[in-house]
Amino acid sequence: MSRTVAVIGGGYGGAAAAKALDADTDVILIEPRDAFVQNAVSLRALVRPEWAERLFFPYDKLLRRGRVVHERAAHVDAGGVTLASGARVDADYLVLATGSDYPFPFKTGADLTGRARERLLGTHEALAKAERVLITGAGPVGLELAGEIKAVWPDKQVVIVDPAQRLLPGFEAGMVEDLHRQLDALGVDLRLGTALTAQPPIEPGQAGSFTVESSHGRISADIWFRAHGVRVKSDFLGAELAAARTPAGHVRVTETLNVEGFGHIYAVGDLTDLAEAKMAGNAMQHAETVAANILAQVRGEQPTARYRPSALPFVLLPLGPAGGVGQLPSADGPLVLPAQAVADYKGTDLFTGRFAELFGTADPATAAA
Repeated sequence: MSRTVAVIGGGYGGAAAAKALDADTDVILIEPRDAFVQNAVSLRALVRPEWAERLFFPYDKLLRRGRVVHERAAHVDAGGVTLASGARVDADYLVLATGSDYPFPFKTGADLTGRARERLLGTHEALAKAERVLITGAGPVGLELAGEIKAVWPDKQVVIVDPAQRLLPGFEAGMVEDLHRQLDALGVDLRLGTALTAQPPIEPGQAGSFTVESSHGRISADIWFRAHGVRVKSDFLGAELAAARTPAGHVRVTETLNVEGFGHIYAVGDLTDLAEAKMAGNAMQHAETVAANILAQVRGEQPTARYRPSALPFVLLPLGPAGGVGQLPSADGPLVLPAQAVADYKGTDLFTGRFAELFGTADPATAAA
């Protein structure tokens, strides 16, 4: 019976899908990095270097039966994967889970743990010396980065600029008001409706004082970070699969999360064209749907699991370990969470315990203590 599954990408969705399929299929996880990176920890590790030990989870205990191939997928077609080395992995089912690129430090941009850690620590040293910090982008990542910086260095000047006129459109007014209140209390200088007229003269994350012009005056800083600019990773798709790609690079999927036109190929996470926020929690829910459908097919049954995006937007946005805002869907409509609930759900440990369980490891923080 056909049961070989190639999962391309070992991020949130890919790792969860491979784990769920491991007991009943022959899983091959194709992932160039030597360890899973819990991106939510990256911003805290930037300001608190000891958290770097909680950022990386090796893949060697993720699967019991399957195997992990630490290579990059160069070409994917309907029958399998051609690796960068030229080797071929044929498969009965494919799960596309390559996600997206995002500016450092939220995503490290390195395949090797040592290099990623070295870059984080180097940027930490530059940030620690800076008196003035500029963040471009007032989405969840930029706001969370500002909160982490202020939690460690409350006297640093932190300016966030964004051309948008309001924070987190589509969320409950009460949550957005609380977010503004907490940012004000932290001393974050939030400048909405403001765009830089030119990029700063130094690279993001590097030390160096500068002054830039914006649509509302000059801004001086000693370091800056870009918190916007997602790029979907789908260039590896062969001609057949590329026909399902949107102009933005996403892949069109059905309710069963099949790639449009292919009953044996699925996509999860940031790669999908689903009308929802590109979040780790959504990617892991995609993985549950995909695993259920592939297991049904392996048994000779029709795949029936459907994924439907939440009609209500949700977010857990820590502002340091003790602050933040959140909104969750409920039967009675949007549920706005107070800062303590956000800390309890996410802010305190950033889900490191959950990922230690997924990857079959002791909590890295505990192990390092």
